[in-house]
Amino acid sequence: MSRCFRAGRFLGVVPFLLVGSPIQALAEEPVDVELVLAVDVSLSMSPTELEIQRMGYAAALTDPQVINAIADGAYGKIAVAYFEWAGSTTQRLIVPWTIVASHDDAERVAAQLSAQPPNSARRTSISGALDFGMDLLAESPFRGTRRVIDVSGDGPNNQGAPVDVTREAVIASGITINGLPLMTNSGFTSIYDMKDLDRYYADCVIGGPGAFMVPVNDWSQFPEAIRRKLVLELAGSTPSKENDPNALPVVMVQSKAGYDCLVGEKMWRDRSFMWDSR
Repeated sequence: MSRCFRAGRFLGVVPFLLVGSPIQALAEEPVDVELVLAVDVSLSMSPTELEIQRMGYAAALTDPQVINAIADGAYGKIAVAYFEWAGSTTQRLIVPWTIVASHDDAERVAAQLSAQPPNSARRTSISGALDFGMDLLAESPFRGTRRVIDVSGDGPNNQGAPVDVTREAVIASGITINGLPLMTNSGFTSIYDMKDLDRYYADCVIGGPGAFMVPVNDWSQFPEAIRRKLVLELAGSTPSKENDPNALPVVMVQSKAGYDCLVGEKMWRDRSFMWDSR
């Protein structure tokens, strides 16, 4: 837990200066996308699943389709930051702001992801993760044509501010939130499991221009889901599944009235009446 920390407004000021990319970050350096990858490491995930996440992002960032999507941008480069999150005060920055303009740049990010094992922590605060991601973007030394927070998680918000309230603040600042709901309990069940986590993400989490999510129903789908989502984010497009019947489905933002975005908080409140397995 000592290696997990919360970002104050100072957090992004120092770490990006340590990046070893040959392309030096300049003040307001233009990029096609400023992309924050926010990855859930709550206790509901096993060490194996945490490793699958890290390796899935490393593989996706170095995939030729992703590199080609970066190269096709107006500037031919993006800025990426990667952090892991759990409760409202648990966010750990793994990859500070880094330029990716080539396969070599992507390999350096992948090396950072594999340098140290991930740590898990208690509770699930998607709102805390979104707030942390918004701070990172506010402190970014880059100027992206688009700014995106890409949040993945296996459960609803159960700590911190209401997730839909935080989402609206993020969207109001011009940031798009995309999602990767992980419905992958692998036989493990608890009172916090949601069969409609994909709808929760669609209605309560994602938002902003062109926002979408790619649901994952099995860990075997995870690497492909990450690759597909990154390609769509970098290209700024969201083709329907019908255009590619072999692809994982892409779900656009819905925000339907009537969905209870406090369902996670209510599950946590009622935990004393059921076995808490996390």
